[in-house]
Amino acid sequence: MKNLVIAVPKGRILEQLVPFFGKVDIVPEDAFFDDTARQLQFATNHPHIRIIRVRSFDVATFVAFGAAHMGVCGNDVLAEFDYTDIYAPVDLNIGACRLSIAQPQHMDTDADPATWSHIRIATKYPNVTQKYFESRGIGTEIIKLNGAMELAPHMGLCHRIVDLVSTGDTLRQNNLCEMETIMHITSRLIVNRTAYKTRNAHIQPWVDVFAECVA
Repeated sequence: MKNLVIAVPKGRILEQLVPFFGKVDIVPEDAFFDDTARQLQFATNHPHIRIIRVRSFDVATFVAFGAAHMGVCGNDVLAEFDYTDIYAPVDLNIGACRLSIAQPQHMDTDADPATWSHIRIATKYPNVTQKYFESRGIGTEIIKLNGAMELAPHMGLCHRIVDLVSTGDTLRQNNLCEMETIMHITSRLIVNRTAYKTRNAHIQPWVDVFAECVA
């Protein structure tokens, strides 16, 4: 049997995902839990299952192009890339957060986005942001950033940002406030559509087990 490859994200979501692996009896090798380990591929207690650990945005790409057969990523990533080759059968209900518009606290907190005609905004979600404002008839100039989003308004790059918000602490620490939520986010079990058809006998049982754990 060829290896079944599961792509998982680094960081906060992975911490919440590890208990799921225990419940479905997928046990990664010890190096997977070693923060000093440099490897990105890991064996498991199943000889035919391997785990790769990549950036959260890259999970969807690995699965969409068939480099991984299954993976876990947020529906924010799925919405941003909108890959047709990805099937997302299970909402794991982990990694809960939201994608929101934020601005400096000193700006008019009563400003209604519905009254805007044009906005310059920084985000690492240009496609989702563009679609959101276009659907409301608002012209948008997108500035693509991959990090340090909270600096953008204070450095004169733009007035507002679109970014992930969990507790809101990071926004408050950077003198920003949340204006409006664009979408609520949780992490999904995703599957490559071609692999789901050609290797259904190997993949479907794992989809079922993950779904049972959520239930």
